[in-house]
Amino acid sequence: MNNTLLTNNSAMVALETLRGINKDLTQVQATISTGKEVSNARDNAAVWAISTVMSTDVESFKQISDSLNKGSATVGVARNAAESVTDLITEMKTLVVSAQDDLNADDRSKIQADIAAKRDQITTIVSAAQFNGVNLVQGTEDSTFLASLDRQSDGTVSTSNITVGRQDLTTAAGVFGTALGATPSAAFADVDATGTNSSTTDAATGKVLQFNITAANSATYSLTVNGTQLSYTTAASGDTADTIRDALAAQVNALGIEGLTVDASTTGELSLANTNSFTDITALSTADTPGNFVANDNDGTTPPDGNALQTLEQRATSIDLSNTASFAEGQGLRVTLGGDSFSYVAGKGETAEDVARGLATAIGSASVTGVSAQVQYDSTNDVWSLAVDDATGSQTLTVVANDGAGTASGGLFGLDQIDVSTAADAAAALGNIETLLGNSISAAAAFGSDQSRIESQSEFITSLSDSLKSGIGTLVDADLEAASARLQALQVQQQLGTQALSIANQGSQSLLSLFR
Repeated sequence: MNNTLLTNNSAMVALETLRGINKDLTQVQATISTGKEVSNARDNAAVWAISTVMSTDVESFKQISDSLNKGSATVGVARNAAESVTDLITEMKTLVVSAQDDLNADDRSKIQADIAAKRDQITTIVSAAQFNGVNLVQGTEDSTFLASLDRQSDGTVSTSNITVGRQDLTTAAGVFGTALGATPSAAFADVDATGTNSSTTDAATGKVLQFNITAANSATYSLTVNGTQLSYTTAASGDTADTIRDALAAQVNALGIEGLTVDASTTGELSLANTNSFTDITALSTADTPGNFVANDNDGTTPPDGNALQTLEQRATSIDLSNTASFAEGQGLRVTLGGDSFSYVAGKGETAEDVARGLATAIGSASVTGVSAQVQYDSTNDVWSLAVDDATGSQTLTVVANDGAGTASGGLFGLDQIDVSTAADAAAALGNIETLLGNSISAAAAFGSDQSRIESQSEFITSLSDSLKSGIGTLVDADLEAASARLQALQVQQQLGTQALSIANQGSQSLLSLFR
């Protein structure tokens, strides 16, 4: 290469090489100091953009984790409250069971006082079961907790939530609201009250119908049982009351109706014991002489008899909730029997079973003499029904629906009415306490399931955050071993470059020496 006094090409080459080495050295030093291969958009714009988006997601997941931790704590408080309430109701049930014995008034008073104390403790627990101002055992509104951040392939972002349903464990009776009259609304079109309140049965004898038979020649004796007509026609002579009894008993047995049993052991008498509250029984005799087919209600009173059609059915009126799988919150039913009314308003997500049991609790809690209620389920037709039994057999029963704008009854509705002051009250309380216990158990189980889901999601979010951090590190983190080796190499190259530049600069001195 030719060198002149004005242009030192060797020096320029050495200088350019040294500049490149210094640039690389500066970059390696930055990599080692930050620990990142890509620390800003200038290093690698595409990788930096991807890693930055992922880093913001990681920061968001930290907030989501905090939300889930708060949700777990909130649901945990509610679960503990529901479990405590369940324990107390279990203790109340034990007391109610003990009250089924023949006790004096003083003993019943002591048991009632203990029941009242546990009831008050339940009220205290329900009121205090809040975390950060959220109480999941009061009211019906759902509570939501942020559960995830979902980023789509097109870059759009959405959130996912975990919804926890409140499980109302208050004793509020609810507000029925506006009744729609005697005919249920369209929403309750499948609510059907059937039967009448006339009756000749005696509740104390297990709903037994006794037919005292007097034989007559060439006469037809008919029974209509649950819609099926049975009959036996006597001959011109020779048939006895027992012949008629046995013939009809065989036909009743052949029906195979659950809860209906036949006793044909007494001379001249057919006895039907009916524990199914919805079976209607009609008796008719075509004999000319009154008294041939008489129903005796076991209390000494014989109803009208003879040729007239007699409807001998249970005092219970069936309120059929068929095909009503669920009730909207605020929908309710009111049962009126004589001068007494009983109502229940559904909460969120409640079913026909809940409404039937709620009405049964309302009726049982009122302790109206001679009035009781029983919930039944027909698995064949998927029908929940409520049978209202009036021991007097003289009161008119009506069923009305509201306009759907009522205020829901509490999940422990009727708890504050649990009373064992009398044997009749204790018997009603036993059925009600069982329903309330089932409600509290269901609430505790629901909270347990929700808390487990929240904790599982929290673990997933933690694992997901770790995976994202690892992915970001793969994109931007530096290989410090390689960077260290390159640093040493560049430092050697820098020294050599400096020496080369020094040698190149000495070239001009060599040129001057030619002129000496």
